[in-house]
Amino acid sequence: MPKIRINKLALELDIQNDIIIDELKKKDIPVKNHMSSIDEEAANYIRELFAPKPEKTAKGKATAKSKAKAKTVTKAKAKAKTTAKAAPKPAAKSTAKATAKAKKAPEKKDAPQKEEGAAAAEAAAETVKAEKGSAAKDAPKTKPASKAKAASKRSKPETGKPGEKSAAQKASRKLGLKIVKKEEQEAKEAQERAEAEKAEQEKKEKEAKKEKARKDSQAAKKAATPAPAPKPEPEEETFEVVKLSDNMALRDVAEALKCSPNEIIKDLMLMGIMATINQNLDIEIASRIADKHGFEVEVITPESELDFEESEDDNENDRISRPPIVTIMGHVDHGKTSLLDAIRKTSVTDTEHGGITQHIGAYQVKVHGQSLTFLDTPGHEAFTAMRARGAQVTDIVVLVVAADDGMKPQTKEAIDHARAANVPILVAINKIDKPDAKPDEVKKQLADYGLLPEDWGGQTIFTPVSAKQGTGLDHLLELLLLQAEILELKANPKLRCRAVVIESHLDRGRGPVATVIIEKGLLKVGDPFIVGNYFGKVRALTNDQGRNISEATLAMPVEVIGLPDVPEPGDRMMVVSDERRARQLSSTRLQREREQQLSQKPRITMEDLHQQIEDGQIQELNLIIKADVQGSIEAVKEAAAKLETKQVRVKIIHGAVGGITESDILLATASNAFVIGFNVRPTEKAKALAEREKVDVRLYSIIYDAIKDMKQAMEGLLAPTLKEHITGRVEIREIFNIPKLGTVAGCAVVQGKVERNSRARLIRDSVVIHDGKIGSLRRFKDDVKEVASGYECGLMFEKYPDVKPGDVVEPYTVEEIVTTLETHASNAS
Repeated sequence: MPKIRINKLALELDIQNDIIIDELKKKDIPVKNHMSSIDEEAANYIRELFAPKPEKTAKGKATAKSKAKAKTVTKAKAKAKTTAKAAPKPAAKSTAKATAKAKKAPEKKDAPQKEEGAAAAEAAAETVKAEKGSAAKDAPKTKPASKAKAASKRSKPETGKPGEKSAAQKASRKLGLKIVKKEEQEAKEAQERAEAEKAEQEKKEKEAKKEKARKDSQAAKKAATPAPAPKPEPEEETFEVVKLSDNMALRDVAEALKCSPNEIIKDLMLMGIMATINQNLDIEIASRIADKHGFEVEVITPESELDFEESEDDNENDRISRPPIVTIMGHVDHGKTSLLDAIRKTSVTDTEHGGITQHIGAYQVKVHGQSLTFLDTPGHEAFTAMRARGAQVTDIVVLVVAADDGMKPQTKEAIDHARAANVPILVAINKIDKPDAKPDEVKKQLADYGLLPEDWGGQTIFTPVSAKQGTGLDHLLELLLLQAEILELKANPKLRCRAVVIESHLDRGRGPVATVIIEKGLLKVGDPFIVGNYFGKVRALTNDQGRNISEATLAMPVEVIGLPDVPEPGDRMMVVSDERRARQLSSTRLQREREQQLSQKPRITMEDLHQQIEDGQIQELNLIIKADVQGSIEAVKEAAAKLETKQVRVKIIHGAVGGITESDILLATASNAFVIGFNVRPTEKAKALAEREKVDVRLYSIIYDAIKDMKQAMEGLLAPTLKEHITGRVEIREIFNIPKLGTVAGCAVVQGKVERNSRARLIRDSVVIHDGKIGSLRRFKDDVKEVASGYECGLMFEKYPDVKPGDVVEPYTVEEIVTTLETHASNAS
């Protein structure tokens, strides 16, 4: 007898091996594991137990239904015949009623097939109509087909043939046992129905058990299969972590990625970057290369970016209140410096060129025993970057708006800077003493821009002041102190000092000088520090009144002397443990800066290549800027950037603090550049060299003049607009060949005039065949300068003898229109 293994059978039935083993053990069939073999009989038992048979069951039910219907119809016909043969009328009536009752249940389903006799048909139709809805609803629950099947099976032997049944009915009528037999029959049918229902229920339970076992098997399979699924983990493990820093040499990157430098060079070429083995790569490029080679990058922060807050414990108990840093902002000539002048009771405006603040001034004022630090930022739009630096270190912004002028573009810029720095704004409406002052109009304009006054239901404090008369200043200072109390400004004086460079310049007697504001700690004379890429030692401290001090406290503006070079405004100044440490950090930062400069190579793309080919059409304005303070250099750069167009580019070749020297003139000679001096003068040797080399040196004391001259220089570099004017129309009538002269065209001027040495087009059959210069123009053998309309003449083209009768000569002139930056911008748009 053939045998089959349990695992094969489980695969065939789509169930688990353990379920089959459990069922076999219940039947006392000896099995050990899923590899055990069982005979065909046991296999068939398992198949019958678990194999799904939905189609066979449906077919069986349908057959049972049809058989039950047929037998019910036969039974109903026999009863109808018996009733029809009855002799007494009362008995016939009662029999008809009984028959109708007996027929009611089967006629619900088979009404169309049972139409024998008028009374029976009407009764069946009424029954079907009355109970059609309920029968349709109860059909799935009661399953009458199965009941009919069971009932027909049990009643089949008793029913027999129709002839036998009618004989028995005749005998029963004679004996008068008709009612008794009917009751017995009904009881018997009820019993059969109950047994059929019981059998059906057992069958349902068995099928439910099989279905549950099958579902359990599938669920167990699904639960078991995800076990090997989580395979991304091994893939993640394959990514090795590599440590890279910014501006690493290509050789070092290749060593870290465990590959040859040639592979890195090849990858860079595919990315459009030409590099050598010693070239430095920025962290973005190095990360892309590492990702391509299957490495995960961990960026190493250089030691020069040491954060002193992390290395020191900032204990909150050591924090003390510090003075607020107040920045005065607003539009040019709205009275910012005059307002601060009135507060300080000094005169600062007179020392500024043109009465306009050129540098950021930092001052400290005592009010009711408390200190307030003020920053005065320039108002001109060219100093946007300087004003932005002022907003970065400030705690409160005082927005000065002139009552007679209202809101201006730089007022909006000041509001935007203050909002970007997330600092509160206090509006001071200045010049209220003027007769045309309109403070309510100013409030309305600022409210439209988002600064709603407190008395209008907003949160912005507005206060009227007059810097000229000194009114409203005490109230302004009280509001500033109140705002400072709300902010609860505190700092730790026990930490190493950290300050921000506000301004820097080169002093002839003191060397590089930086104006700083102390953020944390105390700055003392003799402290070693690092600022930007430079290190130094504090040799002297000077406060805002020009006095030497030995120690600078929190939020105090001071001038620091002891720098090796002029730092950039906005640089952080940090005190370190010793001078050796400062030198080490400075060396690291300078090395990083050099590496960044070396790594800044342009990427090669088709667009860049095309741009390089067409670069001859793009003009450049090269500038060398020398100024007394670093902020002025940034101002000129800012102004130049705003004037730049697609056709004219501005390139700042060199910018430094100090006077104009010979090296600046030599650099300008080599690069064909202008030299702009702002509040500085050239040395005698530099002046002589500039005259000899014909270098254009421009000296300014106000930023407006520098911007104006730069604009004119850029307009001179713009290509002029060419406009063509047709001056006349000449028709060629005859051709004359003159020895030693060539071909002369006899012409008639029909429109305008023709001039000698003017440009002209030769047109034949409405096609321009030559565009050149008229070399000779004669009238009656005399050379003439021009020939007017209505006259005849002879003319010759320079180096072009191919003229024919019927050709048309069209002389024209070209006018060059100087292009300004405004007209160029409008034409470009």
